[in-house]
Amino acid sequence: MATTAQSVWNNCLNFIEDNIQPQAYKTWFEPIIAVKLQENALSIQVPSKFFYEWLEEHYVKILKVALTKELGETAKLVYIIKMENTYGNKQPFTEKIPSSNRSPVKSQEVDIPLNNKSPELKNPFVIPGIRNVKIESQLNPNYSFENFLEGDSNRLARSAGLAVAAKPGGTSFNPLLIFGGVGLGKTHLAHAIGVDIKDKYPEKTVLYISAEKFTQQYIDSVKKNNRNDFIHFYQIIDVLIIDDVQFLSGKSGTQDVFFHIFNHLHQNGKQVVLTSDKAPVDMQDIEQRLLSRFKWGLSAELQHPDFETRVSILKNKLYRDGVEMPDDIVDYVAKHIKTNVRELEGAIISLIAQSSFNRKEITIDLAKQIVEKFVKNTKREVSIDYIQKVVSDYFQMDVDTLQSKTRKRHIVQARQLAMFFAKKMTKASLASIGSQIGKRDHATVLHACKTVDNLSSTDKQFRKYVEDISKKLSV
Repeated sequence: MATTAQSVWNNCLNFIEDNIQPQAYKTWFEPIIAVKLQENALSIQVPSKFFYEWLEEHYVKILKVALTKELGETAKLVYIIKMENTYGNKQPFTEKIPSSNRSPVKSQEVDIPLNNKSPELKNPFVIPGIRNVKIESQLNPNYSFENFLEGDSNRLARSAGLAVAAKPGGTSFNPLLIFGGVGLGKTHLAHAIGVDIKDKYPEKTVLYISAEKFTQQYIDSVKKNNRNDFIHFYQIIDVLIIDDVQFLSGKSGTQDVFFHIFNHLHQNGKQVVLTSDKAPVDMQDIEQRLLSRFKWGLSAELQHPDFETRVSILKNKLYRDGVEMPDDIVDYVAKHIKTNVRELEGAIISLIAQSSFNRKEITIDLAKQIVEKFVKNTKREVSIDYIQKVVSDYFQMDVDTLQSKTRKRHIVQARQLAMFFAKKMTKASLASIGSQIGKRDHATVLHACKTVDNLSSTDKQFRKYVEDISKKLSV
């Protein structure tokens, strides 16, 4: 029987392979095992219920044609869903459940481990109880390349994003890691890439998800004993966009599962896009094997926009909202809010709201009031040079001494404090801080920060140094 089943299935596979994309064939038909042929019914084994549902949703017609060619009009197809029991209990039981009306399948045999009697899944985005395997992209269509304005601060990242959107998985930018501070447009650019791909390649499965939500889904899959379905779901995505990947720090289980998903996608020519608030070299508590993969493609930094780019962003925002505003007021806002695109747009929105609600004319004075609130509520970013000067003055030494190679204890501590405050009060990377404070490497900066934290909690005099310098830098 088994050989007959195998020969029938091999003939079906030959027909299917000639009529679908090679990657689809590899993903959805190679894992299937022919089990038995009995009374014109071919039984095939599939790895999960989600796998079966996907076949039903997307390949039911071609399966019907292939099977009818081999066994005639009375052909039946029986699915055996073989789910792995991760708890080690090998005793299966068989449960009959109703079949889909859309398929040539008249019955469906489900082979399920004893201690997983109600397997749910597997699309983590499906609401329980609603049978739907369509994968929604979770993209925001309002985030597009059109309203992500190009400037010197983002040209590399934007250009790489456009290249990826034009040829997902087919460029050397895989993965594409976009990193930068808060409010600089990482999420916007990630969505724009996904939206553009969906427009150009509607047949591709694109998915945007935050690392936090990905982690929660993984935890849920472990609790429900369907970790394999979770992995399989993510392995079928054509373009996977994960936002705030630094959230995986310290989560070894999630990192491990993401490592395997990443490898599968990359090896099969799928596109991975990641965003992070820091460069790979500055990520802590992320496994080295994952970090090395983050570096396989391109890491593109989003920096603070320059004045011209800030003006362009504001004018574009006003144009999209159909609002006119004098150039001198736009220039004033752009000149005084420098570090954060989100705050820049927020100030303009506040200005328009104040003007319309209070029926005030938009003037420089009104702009000053609004900007003052934004600047006051925003932690001022000081430069590394300024921090070194404040720390040097406090310890009554010059900056050259602070940066020197000497190992004298009070100078080493001053240097460590400068590194600590540079990490705390600037958006600079650890490598950048180290190079500016005595040409040290990022590991030295990391050690300095840990030392300052430890001494602050154990040494009363040292804690006073931290408090005094903190006050001076906050003035």
